[in-house]
Amino acid sequence: MSTERGNLSINSENIFPIIKKWLYSDHDIFVRELISNGCDAITKLKKLEIMGEADIPEDTHYKVVVTINPEEKTICFSDNGVGMTAEEVKEYINQIAFSGAKKFIETYKDKASDDQIIGHFGLGFYSAFMVADKVTINTLSWQKDAAPVYWESEGGLEYEMREGSRSERGTDITLHLNEDSYEFSNEYRVKEVINKYCSFMPVEIYFENANAPKEKEKDKDKDKDKKAEDEAPKPLNDTTPLWTKHPNDCTEEEYKKFYREVFHDYKEPLFWIHLNMDYPFNLKGILYFPKINTEYDSIEGVIKLYSNQVFIADNIKEVTPEFLMLLKGVIDCPDLPLNVSRSALQNDGFVRKISDYITKKVADKLSGMYKVERENYENFWDDISPFIKFGCLKDDKFSDKMKDFIIYKNLEGKYITLDDYIEAAKSKSFDDKKEEDKSTDEGKEKTDSSSTEDDQELKEDEKVTVYYITDEKQQSQYINMFKEAGLDAVYLTHNIDQPFITHVEYKNQKVRFMRIDADITDSFRDETKKKDKKLLKNNTEAMTKLFRKVLGKEKLEVKVEKLKNDKVSSVITLSEESRRMQDMMRMYNMGAMDDSMFAGGETLVLNANHKLVQYIIANENSEHTPMICEQLYDLAYLSHKPLEPEAMTRFIQRSNEIMLLLAQ
Repeated sequence: MSTERGNLSINSENIFPIIKKWLYSDHDIFVRELISNGCDAITKLKKLEIMGEADIPEDTHYKVVVTINPEEKTICFSDNGVGMTAEEVKEYINQIAFSGAKKFIETYKDKASDDQIIGHFGLGFYSAFMVADKVTINTLSWQKDAAPVYWESEGGLEYEMREGSRSERGTDITLHLNEDSYEFSNEYRVKEVINKYCSFMPVEIYFENANAPKEKEKDKDKDKDKKAEDEAPKPLNDTTPLWTKHPNDCTEEEYKKFYREVFHDYKEPLFWIHLNMDYPFNLKGILYFPKINTEYDSIEGVIKLYSNQVFIADNIKEVTPEFLMLLKGVIDCPDLPLNVSRSALQNDGFVRKISDYITKKVADKLSGMYKVERENYENFWDDISPFIKFGCLKDDKFSDKMKDFIIYKNLEGKYITLDDYIEAAKSKSFDDKKEEDKSTDEGKEKTDSSSTEDDQELKEDEKVTVYYITDEKQQSQYINMFKEAGLDAVYLTHNIDQPFITHVEYKNQKVRFMRIDADITDSFRDETKKKDKKLLKNNTEAMTKLFRKVLGKEKLEVKVEKLKNDKVSSVITLSEESRRMQDMMRMYNMGAMDDSMFAGGETLVLNANHKLVQYIIANENSEHTPMICEQLYDLAYLSHKPLEPEAMTRFIQRSNEIMLLLAQ
C-alpha cells in the first residue's frame, strides 16, 4: 500500500457529545454565547461601516432581541448585524470550530477601530445543542444582492440548507428546546440568565414574549402619544458600564449607584479603586472596599470577571489576588487567555502579571490615602484592616509595600505606626533608666558622663515589646494598670490579628508582641528593698503550697510581689507562648488538650501590698482563708477570661457567703 498524506477532519458524531456534556460547565451558558455572537455580528458591521465598506442608514438601531415562545417551547436570538451568505454559513457553521470572529480580526486588524470582537473559538454557536433538539438559522448578509439563507439541524449530526425567507439584514437563531430544557422558554428564567451573563454587553439587548397578550385595538388609540416614551421597550443591559469610562468622568454618586445595583449591598462602600490600564495589557475595572460589621472569617466578597463586557465568572483566583477576594468589584480584561468554553483561564504567565498589577494598584491607592488623606485613612482603618492584614499574610510584595502604612489604635485612641510605638517605648525605657540611675546614684557623682548614651545605644539592639489588647472589656483591669504605669498598648481585636502579629515578628526581628495579661512588668512593681526580697520569696513558697492545696491545681504557679497599685489584689498572667499555642489548638478544634499540655503557662500573682493578701499570709490556718483564696483566684481569672459554668456558679455562691459574713 502506498503512503497517503492528508489533513485530519473533525467528525461531528464524536465532537457533539463532548460539546453537550463537557465543553460548558453550566447549560445556561448558551444564552451568553448566542447573544455574544449577535453582538459580534453588529460590531463587525459597525467596523465595516467605519471603513466605508458598508452603507448603513444613519437611523439604524443596532440591537439583539431574545424572543421566547412558551407554547412552542422555543427561544430565538435575533440581531441586525452583518448576517451571512450561503458560503459563510458553510464556512462558519458547517465547519466546526472555524472561528468567523478570528478570521475577521485577522483580515481587518490594521483597519478596524478599537471596538472588541467577543468570540474567539467558533464554538459558541454549538452550545445551542446542549439544550435544543433542533436549531434553525435564518440569515441575510449585508452584502449587496445577497440571498437569504435557511439552515436547519436536528441533534447537530446532519443539516439541511436552502434559500431563506428573511428580508432584513441580520440573523435569527431559533432553538427548539429539548424536554429537559423547557425552563428556557420561561420569561423569568431567561431574564435571570441574561442578567447574570449579559448585563453589560456592548449592544442593547431586548426581550420579547411571543405568547404575551396583545393590546386591544381600542386601547392602542387611547392616549396614543401619552406616556409613549415610558412604555417603549427598554434594553435589559447597560452598554456603557461605569468601568468603561475614565475615572475623571465618573461621579461619586455614580460609583455608589453602580455598587448598589451590581452587588445589591445598600451599605455604602468605604471607597473604591478605578482600574484603567491600556499597556502592556488592556484592563479596566472598579474595586470596592465594603463596610463590614462582622468578624473576619464571615466576610465574603465578590470579584466579577468580564472579557469585553461579557461575564466570565466570579472570583477566579488566577486573576484576582486571594486577599482581594474579600472585596467587591468588577474586572474587565479582553486579553485574558480563556479556554474554548470562555468559562476558565488557560495556564498563562500573563495572568500572573494581571494579578500583580491589581495588587500594585491597591497598594498604591492605600499608601496614597495614608500620605494625603490620613484622617480618612484612620476613619476607614477598622473596616479595611482585615483586607490589608490578610493581604500582607498572603502576598509578600503587598506586605513589603504596605509595611510602613499599617497603623494601630493605642490606649489614647490615637492611630500610630509600629515605628511610632517603638520610638515611644524606647523613650519611656530610657526615661525610666535615667530615673533609676538618679535614685540609685543620689549624692554620688557619675564616673562616666557618657554612660546614658551607651545605655541608649544598648537599647537599639534589644527587642521592643509591643503590648496589645484583644478584648477591651475582659482585659479592663490590665488596661487600667497600664494607664496608671504610663505604658501604652495597641488594640488587636480581629481574628486576623493573631496570625498577623506572628507575620510582623517574622518580618521585623526587632519586635515581639505580648498581650497585656502575659506578664507583670517592672513598671507595675513597687520598689523592693534587699531585705524584702527574701521575705517575698518565702511568702511565694508558702502561698504556692496553700493555693495548690485549696484549688486542687498542682501545676499552678504562684508569685507574691509588691505592686504599686494597692487596690489590685491579684492578677493572672498566661505566657504569650502558651496562650498562642492554645489559640492555635482551639482554631483546629483541639481545645480538649489544653489543660493537659499547656497548663504550666498560667501564673497567679498576689499583691503583697493588698490587705487581703496580707491577711491570708498572716492567717494561713484561718477557717475563712480557703474561701478567700478561692475568691482571689476567681477574681483574677475573671480579669483574664470568663469562668467556666461550674466555676461561675461556685463564684456566685461564694460571693453570697462573703456578703453574709460581712452583714453579720
